[in-house]
Amino acid sequence: MLSVKKKEGVIAKVRLHDKDTGSSAAQVGILTERIAELTRHLKKNKKDVHSRRGLLQMVADRRTHLKYLQKNNVASYDKVVKKLGLRA
Repeated sequence: MLSVKKKEGVIAKVRLHDKDTGSSAAQVGILTERIAELTRHLKKNKKDVHSRRGLLQMVADRRTHLKYLQKNNVASYDKVVKKLGLRA
């Protein structure tokens, strides 16, 4: 679970404007942070199948948001990928 401060920090990195919380770029940032936290959890708890399923759903959701950004706003896609370090 992301704390409010962590969530605001992630959104501040990739937001499009001051009050942006729901854009695809912001969602990708939030999902990336949640995926990282869940990955750390699963390294300790290898048999936690329910959390693993949730992780896979989040990865698929992030991929969907990234495809949308790549299709509709290439500049924003490049900015998000670069800031979050998702691809080379």
